[in-house]
Amino acid sequence: MSDLILHHYPTSPFAEKIRLILGYKQLAWKSVYIPMMMPKPDLTALTGGYRRTPVLQIGADIYCDTALICDVLEHQAPSPTLYPEAVKGAARIVAQWADGALFTAAMAWNFQPAGVAQVFAGAPAETIQAFVADRAAMRSGAPRMAVGDAAGTYKSYLRRLANMLHGQDFLFGAQPCVADFAAYHPIWFTQERTPAVAGILDATPELKVWMERIKAIGHGASGPLKPQEALQIAQAATPAALSNDVFQNEHGIELGSQVVVAADHFGLEPTEGTLVAASRTRYSLRRTDERAGTVHVHFPRVGFTLKKAVA
Repeated sequence: MSDLILHHYPTSPFAEKIRLILGYKQLAWKSVYIPMMMPKPDLTALTGGYRRTPVLQIGADIYCDTALICDVLEHQAPSPTLYPEAVKGAARIVAQWADGALFTAAMAWNFQPAGVAQVFAGAPAETIQAFVADRAAMRSGAPRMAVGDAAGTYKSYLRRLANMLHGQDFLFGAQPCVADFAAYHPIWFTQERTPAVAGILDATPELKVWMERIKAIGHGASGPLKPQEALQIAQAATPAALSNDVFQNEHGIELGSQVVVAADHFGLEPTEGTLVAASRTRYSLRRTDERAGTVHVHFPRVGFTLKKAVA
């Protein structure tokens, strides 16, 4: 098996989700640090445009979005599972809610002035302004939730999660599942990165105990890798054989077509390539880059759009 290479940065909430899953599954991995803001030339050489954090690389295969990365890691190490059979559907639904609604409310709360002061302690004003502009661009100009609205929403969401923990250690029972890791990462940012506003957690002590359980899982065994080394690994490798999943044509776009895949919200930078697979759950594009060589870039269907490239 080729090395698992995670392109991330330490303070990324979504990267924390995947780092913990790597630890939970006791998978060794290589760590490539990427910039928090654009430009990200080494990453986009691999992805072709996609810029959200994190990205998983296995040889010449590039996996975008943590929902898909979770599925890939489950395939690499099926035990312990992220998707217990009895709660598989519910766990995925809660994870999707946590990555969307919970994350949005939590980050709006975290980035009030007291939180911003801690995240950017010692940074020049220009850095803060650049970050604000970068994230506004990722939202395509949509406004961030107001702090007052975020307060009420976040408190409600925290109570609901605490309710799920009554009488059990994790959200769906005695063992963590994908829902736990997805719900944890926005709250982790509140507790670890913006402690000035973490008092909002005090009303849900069960949740704080659960957070300690998740944190104790750790990140497993990782070693550093330079971005240039990751690019060299991609260039030297050949994309893995595609699965035999039935081609699911929902768009009237045939395999071999030039297409564009982009997120349907937040971070809409497109990736263009040749459609080489469209399975029940994912799209796969082949693309060639001078630095990365020929790679397959994979996206989940849910949360992404597929269109024919404009000639």
